[in-house]
Amino acid sequence: MSDIIYTKVDEAPELASASFLPIIQKFAAAAGVSVGTKDISLAGRILATFPEHLKEDQRQSDDLAELGRLVKTAEANVIKLPNISASVPQLVAAVKELQAQGYALPDYPESPETDAEKEIRAKYDTLKGSAVNPVLREGNSDRRAAKAVKSFAQNNPHRMGEWTADSKTRVASMSGGDFFSNEVSATLDKETGAKIVLETASGETVLKDGLSYPAGTVVDATFMSAAKLDAFLAEEIEKTKAEGTLFSLHMKATMMKVSDPIIFGHAVKAYLAPVFEKHGDALKELGVNPNSGLGALMANVAGNDEIMDDIKACMDSRPPMYMVDSDKGITNLHVPSDVIIDASMPALIRAGGKGWGPDGKEADANCVIPDNSYAPVYDEAINFFKANGKLNPATAGTVQNIGLMAQKAEEYGSHPTTFELAESGTVKMILDDGTVLHSHKVEAGDIWRSASARKAPIEDWVNLAIDRQKAEGCRAIFWLDENRAHDAELIAYVKPILEAKGVADKFEIMAPREATRASLETITKGENTIAITGNVLRDYLTDLFPILELATSAKMLSIVKLMNGGGLFETGAGGSAPKHVQQLMEENHLRWDSLGEFCALGESLTFLADARDNAKARVLGEAVDAATQGILDNDRSPSRKVGEPDNRDSHYWFARYWAEALAAQGDDAELASHFAPIAEALAENEEKIVSELAAAQGKAVDLGGYFHTDDAKTAAVMRPSETLNSIIG
Repeated sequence: MSDIIYTKVDEAPELASASFLPIIQKFAAAAGVSVGTKDISLAGRILATFPEHLKEDQRQSDDLAELGRLVKTAEANVIKLPNISASVPQLVAAVKELQAQGYALPDYPESPETDAEKEIRAKYDTLKGSAVNPVLREGNSDRRAAKAVKSFAQNNPHRMGEWTADSKTRVASMSGGDFFSNEVSATLDKETGAKIVLETASGETVLKDGLSYPAGTVVDATFMSAAKLDAFLAEEIEKTKAEGTLFSLHMKATMMKVSDPIIFGHAVKAYLAPVFEKHGDALKELGVNPNSGLGALMANVAGNDEIMDDIKACMDSRPPMYMVDSDKGITNLHVPSDVIIDASMPALIRAGGKGWGPDGKEADANCVIPDNSYAPVYDEAINFFKANGKLNPATAGTVQNIGLMAQKAEEYGSHPTTFELAESGTVKMILDDGTVLHSHKVEAGDIWRSASARKAPIEDWVNLAIDRQKAEGCRAIFWLDENRAHDAELIAYVKPILEAKGVADKFEIMAPREATRASLETITKGENTIAITGNVLRDYLTDLFPILELATSAKMLSIVKLMNGGGLFETGAGGSAPKHVQQLMEENHLRWDSLGEFCALGESLTFLADARDNAKARVLGEAVDAATQGILDNDRSPSRKVGEPDNRDSHYWFARYWAEALAAQGDDAELASHFAPIAEALAENEEKIVSELAAAQGKAVDLGGYFHTDDAKTAAVMRPSETLNSIIG
């Protein structure tokens, strides 16, 4: 096993790896550090799931399973880049691409009927959504802006949209019938198995059995009423039209891979309600699944002029929609994975509450977030900025995050314990001894879910927060609502630990709405705070605050202190940037910023130095920090425009600053001697390298695929400087 594992992923970060990874491997080798790869890309995971359908030379090892075992050991040192959390349309597109490349994979069965189709569908469903993160995150999360990155953002403040008190932008959420209002929770006093059943007038159906929970596990259950969801959506569509704003739906259909696509589908049906009322049977015959979005729906009905005319008439009568791409007519409801709440809401808030409409102009928006569990965070942020104006990045403090996520904690709506109910009845969670732990009366179409958090991760999370607060000495807030069932169970863990450690006076406990305002007030004064949150808020806040503070969430330090002693270093909180790939393929310009990779690499090498007593690795890590500072100080980050420096240029400069720092350091003469000629060659050939990189831009490129690119073609595109390649090797 390599000393450091660098993950092979998807889209923009994987393209950037083709340029950056050879540099890492070259430099690390000088310190006796090996850097290997494991493939956790969507295409790689698909191939690993269906070996029986492939030729011998096409088969691929299950690298995600291997990494899942590794992260439970003290030897783990993994640099994890962002990967696709696949929606059904993405999964289907990836399968079609692989089939076209000669891989005899089965089609994705949208409506499985035979046992064979159901088995295939079950295998594919394991790949949907946030399938990677729960496997690798065998520890809790420590996310914060690196000091160099925060300092740079303050000295070079990014543009912020203007907020005004009369902005019509608002957040709309259900007032009842949602997951928040129906939640029940309990902490188990002993180890037990459990099953989930649906009792109806016609009998009992086992929805899930074989569940197992250790003592001390917090187990939740809740449901969303389909009827109340539909009524809410219909009402908000009418309100949006009356207010003259954009209709926008903000979901997390990637992480909450079972529940949120269903909610998304309800929104598609609500927006096109007259069309579904008139053509429901025809749409069903055409294979329309509203959960897949407007894009798939339009493709299915293309050629049926009557339905297409009715869709156009309906959309003309509805409020204008928040757009993903106005130029291409891609709406908020086009694909469930296009508008992800943790990216879309911060972007809208940073823009002064504005979204893009179908006319290509900015407008205020109704931000529809059906469930009320965390919608108050965005509602309060909008209210704060309406009252106080935009945040000033030049003077703002920072919000760090300690997030509970180990051992699949709080995996809401994505576990195999989330169901769309086919019949009305009562859902019960029954323990092995017959105890009914939770019970809900439900209607057909309701979405019922359960999630859990184990004792050891909860205690580890609280102790990690104590360590972080001691290191920072700043305000620290547990974002927990004593009036929410799940949070009340967590508070029962938190308070005794804080009191036993004698630090209760250093922490506050607030509901998310109040914590949002307190945090914004704190950073507006130029002070810092730590947000100590559950899993979903960890995801939301490590985009919200960095996008406001730094303009991006991809530049965060993202450290997972694995519970068994290893380290997982994530390269920022950003996604995998499909628009960046589109630009590269059309213009051969990649604007992906690898600063998150730089930060993760430095942390990984430092961790390795401590774990293996490798002094050379420490020198490498310290030089990475110097190189990262050089990138920031000299403005060597990628530009957005073709013809200007891009991701590949930033890698040249990083390699140069890294080599120069290693040549100049006095802690290891051998490393200094090794890197001096490399630094010299990189400096002497600056003009030639930069010109070779610039000459590559401006024309369309062929990567041999999108989800499953050709290695040789990708390397040719991402390493176009022969001079740089000859120095790096």
